[in-house]
Amino acid sequence: MSKVGRHGTIRIAVQTVLGVAALSASAAALSQQSPAQEGALEEIVVTGFRESLSLALDQKRASVGALDAIVAEDIADFPDLNLAESIQRVPGVSITRDAGEGRNISVRGLGPQFTRVRINGMEAMSANGGTDAAGGTNRDRSFDFNTFASELFNSITIRKTAAAELEEGSLGATVDLRSGRPFDYDGFTLVTSAQASYNDIQEDVDPRGAFLISNTFADGRFGALFSVAYSKRRLLDEGSSTVRWQNGAGLAADSSAPGLNATQLSAAFRPRIPRYDIYQHDQDRLGLTGSLQWAPTDRTTISLDALHAKFEAERNEIFLEATGLSGNNTNTALAKVTDGVVDSSGTLVYGVFDDVDIRSEARHDELETKFTHLTLEGTHEFNDRLRLRGLAGYSKAEHDNPIQTTLLFDRDDVDGYSYDFRGNNRLPLITYGNANVGDPAAWRLSQIRLRPQSSENNFKTASFDVAWDVTDVVTLKAGPQYKKFEFESTSLARSNGTTANQEGVLTGLPASVVAPYATVARISSNLNVPRGTPTSWVIPDINAAAAQLGLYDRSRFRLGIEPALGNNFSIDEEDLGGYVQADFNTFLFDRPLRANVGVRYVETKQRSSGYTFTSGAPLLTTVERTYDNTLPSLNVAFDLRDDFVIRASAAKVMVRPNGGGGAAGGLGILTPGASVQISGANKTVNAGNPLLDPYMAKAYDLSFEWYFAKDSLLSLALFQKDIDSFVQIIRSSGNFSSNTLGLPDSVALAACGTAIPDAATCLADWQFSLPANTPGGDLKGFEINYQQPFSFLPGFWSNFGLILNYTGVESEIQYLAPTGLPAAKDDLTGLSKSAYNATLYWENKRFSARVSAAYRDEYLTTVPGRNGNDVEGTAETLTIDASSTWTVNDHLGITLEALNLTDQFQDQYVSSTGDRLSYYHHQGRQFLLGARYKF
Repeated sequence: MSKVGRHGTIRIAVQTVLGVAALSASAAALSQQSPAQEGALEEIVVTGFRESLSLALDQKRASVGALDAIVAEDIADFPDLNLAESIQRVPGVSITRDAGEGRNISVRGLGPQFTRVRINGMEAMSANGGTDAAGGTNRDRSFDFNTFASELFNSITIRKTAAAELEEGSLGATVDLRSGRPFDYDGFTLVTSAQASYNDIQEDVDPRGAFLISNTFADGRFGALFSVAYSKRRLLDEGSSTVRWQNGAGLAADSSAPGLNATQLSAAFRPRIPRYDIYQHDQDRLGLTGSLQWAPTDRTTISLDALHAKFEAERNEIFLEATGLSGNNTNTALAKVTDGVVDSSGTLVYGVFDDVDIRSEARHDELETKFTHLTLEGTHEFNDRLRLRGLAGYSKAEHDNPIQTTLLFDRDDVDGYSYDFRGNNRLPLITYGNANVGDPAAWRLSQIRLRPQSSENNFKTASFDVAWDVTDVVTLKAGPQYKKFEFESTSLARSNGTTANQEGVLTGLPASVVAPYATVARISSNLNVPRGTPTSWVIPDINAAAAQLGLYDRSRFRLGIEPALGNNFSIDEEDLGGYVQADFNTFLFDRPLRANVGVRYVETKQRSSGYTFTSGAPLLTTVERTYDNTLPSLNVAFDLRDDFVIRASAAKVMVRPNGGGGAAGGLGILTPGASVQISGANKTVNAGNPLLDPYMAKAYDLSFEWYFAKDSLLSLALFQKDIDSFVQIIRSSGNFSSNTLGLPDSVALAACGTAIPDAATCLADWQFSLPANTPGGDLKGFEINYQQPFSFLPGFWSNFGLILNYTGVESEIQYLAPTGLPAAKDDLTGLSKSAYNATLYWENKRFSARVSAAYRDEYLTTVPGRNGNDVEGTAETLTIDASSTWTVNDHLGITLEALNLTDQFQDQYVSSTGDRLSYYHHQGRQFLLGARYKF
């Protein structure tokens, strides 16, 4: 082994996309030590996937609380497109995907809004935009991992238990992302990589590359690092959807319909808008990191870290659908059922209809997310027993969706329209009767939707921590922290200065002649739709329409906030807190005992602003409030034997109020007032509540870890969270006249405008969403984790290794009915009762290969469900990936990766008994061939 560098930083030369850097627990500790202390240590040179697993295991073993880690080899050499997909390998972690890659994570059954993410020690919130089925624009506290390439980071730590020294804000976990620093490396380092990516549905080749350069100067006293990662991704995403199911009035039984009457049709659930969908994604992701480090003395280190990410995307969403089944016919009040079948769950699984309105819809989005993160960190040792650490930082995420344009082509009163779910309840047979959907002359322009929107958040943080080794056994820690969070959301829509929906106003436009701005969409053969279903149809060509109709001329198409008040709001939070903690490192019964006990206090000043529509104009209302929380915590780790650790933790934890995203949730639940909005057939009232209390819980953990062989682990972790205060979006449906907010009918009638001129139709079938604090409930579960290299086997077999983990979680949350009274007790939304990960790997000095499987059980997304359904949820998923590397020599490696080998579909459903289709899409398999070169 070579001599350690001046600053004693452990050099870990792993063959990753960015080359070298994987930190063990000892390396992380060394980053806080002085050069003089570190100089006596020997450098460790680590290569390979197996060694990186060993380093992560060392970090877990050395911790006091429950912790899991991923070092650079895991991130860059697991077959992962981004950080979320890397983190899902950790026990207890599951992910949600958008456009075929990981977007958010859930930990131990708690959704992404309950997980706090820090980058280089400072909290951050990256917000991106997605399809409506994936939550749309992120307006809540969850972190969008798809903004970042995994190559930008060299270690991830997932902290599953709380400690006083960790700032508040998590019920699930605190995830620490760390980018590379020059003192992580031994002198000059330069690494580059390139990959070609192929998707078997899109059938295009896309580039992906990374570059890192780092060096130290002035006898190791100063260092500089720069890295860049870029990827381009084009994706074809196809499937079917229904925009939920509903029952009630809206269909008429034709006299020829066998065995069906008005009563049966009213009770049966029918798809609101059955359709086939095509999503076209074009994404560019660029990430930059820079780091400067200076050690002016042997006891002082100053680090300046910068990260910038830019995620640009264009997305086209294309639908062929029937809107008339939702009771939204234009000319005829009710569609007529001429034939149909109702199954045992009360679902109209097959129907033939007359007088049904159909639609061809095209939407074009242009999106950009820019993320900037700066931290300045300093550590100083006054003497061998007293240390100081200071951190100041700024983080800003800007998401802009300047173009969100939707054009609708309609055809009224189609006879002979049919759908049939009997042969396949996810890909139905759909026919369009006497309408020729491939003929431009069959369509008319019915709506133009222009909905530009944006969101922006930023954090400012300053903290100081003092650690005093009172004795060799006891260390006291304390420090204040200041944090300011600001969030602003904007949204515009076509407006005449009132809340009236203007999207159907087409004065002066050639609505009946669409051929000049029409094109044809086609479903690929990969989807295997039932024979007889149209796989091509005429759609609006938005670019051509923009040029011919002047869609972006504001003098012609006026935009305003009036019809979109619910997405125009701001939230400011100013948090001032501090903590005191005592760390113990002693013996009990002659065995090592490590513990920490402490308390954190924080005061939150909240200021929320939102719009209501009063006296014919938007009125901005602001509400301020202050609340405080005291959060005690205890963590204990006891080495029962040299190879066996028992951990126990107890803490009180909190998360500030937050909804589940979208217009009816997200941070908008904290705004005063209510918005009344019409979007196609959807009529919604979304109200906020600026006086919501935070989520509060008591968290308990107990784990048993047996390190039975070198680099091996068998562990069992038990956990429970008693959720004392929860936030629920209480959803109900009904006539606007019966709303509990005291809104007069005139508000709804104004919102309907010319889009729904009939007063009775306008006032019927509204969806109300109101946030409220609820009693919460209990969540409990367990994790089993097994990891072992098979070095005990002979020859070829000794190069194998296995990683297995399983998580089981159950909960019982008290949900409220629309009346505010207790309703059913059910699972926490976002909670999968079972999840597992498995990785089998083989590795020697020249070749490594592994295959990984990630399974997530079904989970609920909305309780109670909308439109009279008991629940809405997402079905189970099993994703299988593979990766291999051939090390040609000490400098060059060739890689081959395969993602989503089973072409797993995203499957969302409605009703626990009917299992009705909501959304069913796939994005295909991804293959990446590349090379890495280290100079």
